[in-house]
Amino acid sequence: MEQNGAWLKWAVELQSIAQAGLYYGRDPFDRQRYERIRSIAAEMLSLQTEIPLEKVRDLFCCETGYQTPKLDTRAAVFREGRILLVKERDGRWSLPGGWVDVDLSVRESAVKEVREEAGLEVTAELVIAVQDREKHNRPVYACKVCKIFILCTPLGGSFRPNLETVERGWFSLEDLPPLAEEKNTREQVELCFRARAAERWTTLLD
Repeated sequence: MEQNGAWLKWAVELQSIAQAGLYYGRDPFDRQRYERIRSIAAEMLSLQTEIPLEKVRDLFCCETGYQTPKLDTRAAVFREGRILLVKERDGRWSLPGGWVDVDLSVRESAVKEVREEAGLEVTAELVIAVQDREKHNRPVYACKVCKIFILCTPLGGSFRPNLETVERGWFSLEDLPPLAEEKNTREQVELCFRARAAERWTTLLD
């Protein structure tokens, strides 16, 4: 494991232990110790990533309860053999998607993200893959993420620029634009093409 990767892994594990301790612990002195462990984990992450400490604390130390992975959906929508991608404000492209909202199911969140980012109504049909993000995407995040790729069928709609995306497009595998690889790599897009072409697809699980 690379040195920075090891530091990140240790920081994430310390944060997870501290978060569980703060949730389940009752002794006030133990809770103080867990708070200090959480602070050390945040300082480690800030030092290794050069992210300001306050931002790390906001992103890394605000949850309560037993720590579990976050869910991220990515919708694979096809038309005439081409896949739908949305252009983000930095000029790179991604499959429509994002965090699963607490009041929505995975299916509902996938449909919502396509509507919001691409202006397209879809039905969610099939789970292509459930992936451990850190095994496929860089940089590694401080929180654990499960990525769920979902094959969707387009129904209709029109695109409007929004807070997240400025354009949508349909691409063949041979003419993919620059990708936001922290969200989806070429290999992950290829996986979506394979699922679309398969007569029967078995969901892939990391």
